[in-house]
Amino acid sequence: QAVAEAWRNLTAVGARPLAITDNMNFANPEKPEIMGQFAAAVRGMSAACLALDFPVVSGNVSLYNETEGRPILPTPAIGGLGVLEDAAQAVGLGLPPGLDLVLVGATEGWLGQSLWLREIAGREEGPPPPVDLAAERFNGDFVRGQILSGHVRACHDVSDGGLLVAVAEMAMAGDAGARLLPGPAEVAAHAFWFGEDQGRYVLAVPDAAAVLQAAAFAGVPAMRLGESVPGDLTLPDGSTMSVAALRIANQRFFRAWMD
Repeated sequence: QAVAEAWRNLTAVGARPLAITDNMNFANPEKPEIMGQFAAAVRGMSAACLALDFPVVSGNVSLYNETEGRPILPTPAIGGLGVLEDAAQAVGLGLPPGLDLVLVGATEGWLGQSLWLREIAGREEGPPPPVDLAAERFNGDFVRGQILSGHVRACHDVSDGGLLVAVAEMAMAGDAGARLLPGPAEVAAHAFWFGEDQGRYVLAVPDAAAVLQAAAFAGVPAMRLGESVPGDLTLPDGSTMSVAALRIANQRFFRAWMD
């Protein structure tokens, strides 16, 4: 998942991912369970790098990270490098008004180990979301093609916090809010908006119909989410959230924490 997210971050601006560097942070490898974590992480990273054509070209390892005998969580930190032949083709995540919002990638509403489960339900349980590496590459290649063809004005990959957090981050980074449509009936609303399914992107485009047609032709799951509008973030139930208030809450955390 860490490798796939680095790949998505590059893809979301229109860049072609080239390689990664890693920083493998683990506890005492002399303990079998810790060595098991390390070996499993390396196998997972290897599978992702091969599937995404995203090789490791450098990195380091930090082991024996414990405090009073308590191990840190296994933490492979991934940095990605990509290339964009024409920097003018790059897109950011800032949301302008007057555009359609399109979700690329399938949503089942995976809540295991999600921020929603931890922050709202007060639980940390279940497996993390599975990563379909073939779908990851397929969806990302489609998104990159749409960006480089000039059909996308803003793009953001969906990761921690799920879909509503991704849209809120786009709104906070831009000059617009959004009016969102209901999700599919077969997925509970909280799971649709906060599930952390992998391989997904939110695109802001002038013409959703054209992008959805291209996605259907390519066999990529996609749906219209709503539209960007001046002002606030309006949820499908009609309730609103102030983008200005979201921005203040987001920006004050670090300052308050340091104080």
